[in-house]
Amino acid sequence: MREPRVIGVDLGGTKILTGIVTRDGSVEHRRETPTPLESQEAVLAGVGAAVEELLDDSVVALGFGIPSRLDQKTGRVEGSVNIPLQGLDLRSRMAERFNLPVGIENDANAATYAEFVAGAGRGAETMVMLTLGTGCGGGVVIDGKLYRGWAEFGHIVIEYDGLPCQGTCTGRGHLEGYVTGTAATKLAQEAFGPAADAHRLVRLASEGDPTARELLAGMGRRLGAGIGSLVNIFNPELVVIGGGFAAAGDFLLDPAREVMRREALAPDGGRVRIVRAELGTAAGLIGAGLVAFDAASAANGG
Repeated sequence: MREPRVIGVDLGGTKILTGIVTRDGSVEHRRETPTPLESQEAVLAGVGAAVEELLDDSVVALGFGIPSRLDQKTGRVEGSVNIPLQGLDLRSRMAERFNLPVGIENDANAATYAEFVAGAGRGAETMVMLTLGTGCGGGVVIDGKLYRGWAEFGHIVIEYDGLPCQGTCTGRGHLEGYVTGTAATKLAQEAFGPAADAHRLVRLASEGDPTARELLAGMGRRLGAGIGSLVNIFNPELVVIGGGFAAAGDFLLDPAREVMRREALAPDGGRVRIVRAELGTAAGLIGAGLVAFDAASAANGG
């Protein structure tokens, strides 16, 4: 008899990543398809087709990582920014279609879960993760368990009445407005012209450009201020930084470490490590798979 497997689905604003995931977080038969954004039904059809392509008798559950606000009690997608999903009981919809247990999770929470089990967080008990990309997402594992609720760490306030936040957020001075690839592109364009972007900023820093290095250091210091608050709340052993803008590496993280140690209450600031994520683009897919295993366990009374 084959080892039980699950299908993980990482639904994004541009692509759907699917794969067969094993209990240790290994991925088999990974697939990538464009996300159809014409309507909610188009998204559901695309997700369903992606699952169908991998489904076989060894699959015991499905897991979905979604860039959305979720109600875990009802299984509903309450709202999304980059995909047309809203007011939908996705968990029941997929369970009825495929007659399998289904787990759903916010995409940043799913990535956090994956890094905890199979990536940079292996061996930790409590860890915080921040994903720096277009926006700033996050998640937390507390005493070995993923916090399954609201964890919008990108929207903690680090500067009263500061920069306007991104997207549909009406707040100001939120972490997201200072530490993302989007924020880096704005700074790069101000310093180096309208053709510059976050990638060029990091490249110039790597080539020794002092302006680029100082811009990244300033972003890193603000990142450290946000991390310091999270350390004071959750007392983690580890803070993992993922997402595409984590490519800035120590140009960003060294200043973040310095400020975090200043802001965090002793002795926590001295023992907390800030490291880059290890799983890259596979984190959301692996996390969705782990959520599926949890759903299978719950369905079996585990």
